[in-house]
Order: sequence, then structure tokens, then C-alpha cells
Amino acid sequence: MTPSTLRIGWYGLGSMGLGMSLNLQKYLQTNNLSPLHYSNRTLSKGDVLHDEGAVPEEKFEDLVRNSDVIFTMISNDDVLTELLNKALVVGDSLKGKIFVDTSTIHPDTSEWATSRLGEYGAAFIAAPVFGASPVAAAGKLIFAVAGPAKAVETIKPLTNVMGRSVIAMGEDVRKSSLLKISGNILVISFMEVIAEAQVFAEVTGIGNQQLEEFIGNMFGPVLESYSKRITTGAYAPPLDTSPGFAASLASKDMKHALSIAASHSTRLPTLEVASDRLISARDYAGECLDSSAIYGTGRMEAGLSFWSENSRQGN
Repeated sequence: MTPSTLRIGWYGLGSMGLGMSLNLQKYLQTNNLSPLHYSNRTLSKGDVLHDEGAVPEEKFEDLVRNSDVIFTMISNDDVLTELLNKALVVGDSLKGKIFVDTSTIHPDTSEWATSRLGEYGAAFIAAPVFGASPVAAAGKLIFAVAGPAKAVETIKPLTNVMGRSVIAMGEDVRKSSLLKISGNILVISFMEVIAEAQVFAEVTGIGNQQLEEFIGNMFGPVLESYSKRITTGAYAPPLDTSPGFAASLASKDMKHALSIAASHSTRLPTLEVASDRLISARDYAGECLDSSAIYGTGRMEAGLSFWSENSRQGN
């Protein structure tokens, strides 16, 4: 297979997957290559892809049959396991196909996928990405890629379309998944610390905007953007608006990190606090929350309302 003859498939059209797949389809169309085939639990979410010339597939099995490389961007390990079990129905015709998962999954799931697909001659690449949905739409994600060297080389032009850099993790797919989980330890821990500081700024009268200005000047635009998710009220968006990094997904990622840490006789104390606070936030305010909703729990612990003047005001 060469990049000019590859048939590309995509499953998963959430806030990340839609932006990534749109960039792929535009690349394929611009270079007069075969259009992207796509599928999703709710197929209508791909209407914008269809408008760009991509081809919908009702069933994941059909997507697999009609693709040489199949990308997935899904919510959790159970979904990926279910999809790959469906793919195995295709049987011997899986030989030579490449499955690329860009989600955050447990390293055990990546290892299982490699083993099961390998029984049928297919390759699995763990390629989780770093970056929020606006970064995905801009094609500026960071990929952590691990898998068979030949397969990784085959998909390189495609990851280059969606990302600004690729961290090579070798052939052990577990390492790619572990790097992604390590990255999320940092992301969520940064958010916990910033949330604590912003609650402190509010109860002492320093001022949230003044602290945010300091964060931007001292630590740069990335941590400033984390602060803005708090101060703009995006931690608890309107009920008809999808959060940037859904609280449920963040909780899943923290569960993976904490269980892996425990299995290696180590602890992640900051993540333990963040996990408990996010669980409390979800219990109080439901699932339409960003991972930064740990701030809402911190507010309540300080005797304030969960809701800020810029967030939604209830459920």
C-alpha cells in the first residue's frame, strides 16, 4: 500500500474526531485521492463530512471492508473493544489492514488489540493525541505513536495532516498509551492547582482576572487557557453546549492513571484529590461539565456556590 492508493476509514465523530476527520477528507480531496469513508453511532453527525465529499457507512464492519487504514477516536476502552470484535467478523480479509486508535485507552487494551488483530494479519497502532477540539480542528495535535514500524511509516502522511508533531514510541503499543496517560496526569493536575489558586483568589479578594493575568505572564498561554476555562464559566457550560474535555472522560482517564500507579506501588496525590472533586462535581451538577469543574467543587468547599457568575446557574 502507498499513500496514493490507500482507502481511509474513520469511526468516531465527537468534538475531537470530527475536526480530525475533516482535515483528513480535505487532504484527500485536495490531492485527488479516494474519499474518506466514515461511520459513527449517530451517523448524522457526519453530515458536514458528507458535504465535503466523504462517504458514510452504516456499519463498522462495512467501514472495515472498504478501508485499508481505519482510524478510531472513541470515548472509552469498552467501545474500542466492541468495535474491534465487530471487525474480527470480517475474518481473513483483515490481512494487511491497519487500525489506528487515537483515543486515550488503557495500555492493556492496546496490547489486547495488537494481539487479536495480529491473529488475522492486521496491524494495530496506538496513536493517542494531545490537544483539545480547537487544536484538532486546526490540525495542530501532538501524536504519540507506537506500533509496527512498517505500518507507522505507512500512516505518517496522514498523521502529519492532523498534527504538528509525532512522538515516536517504538513498537510497544503499551508505551504510547502510557505516555498519553502521563500527559493527562499533568493536564488534570495543572487544572487542579489552578482551580485551587482561583478559589483562593476569590475568597481573599485578590481577583480572578488579576491572577489569570499573572498566570499568563508567568507560565504562558497554555496554563492561561486552563484558567480561562474557569473564569469564563466553561467549567459548567450551557446544557446545550458540549464541554471541551468532558468530565466523564477526565474521570475515566484518572481512573486509568490511578490504577496503573497503584499496580506499581506508587501514588498520585494531586490526581487523587482532583478525581474526588470531579466525582463530587458530577454528582452535584450532572454530566454536562468540563474537567475544570473541579473548580466548582472547590468553590463549594470554600462556602461559595458551585456556579460562578459566568457559568450556567443550574440544571
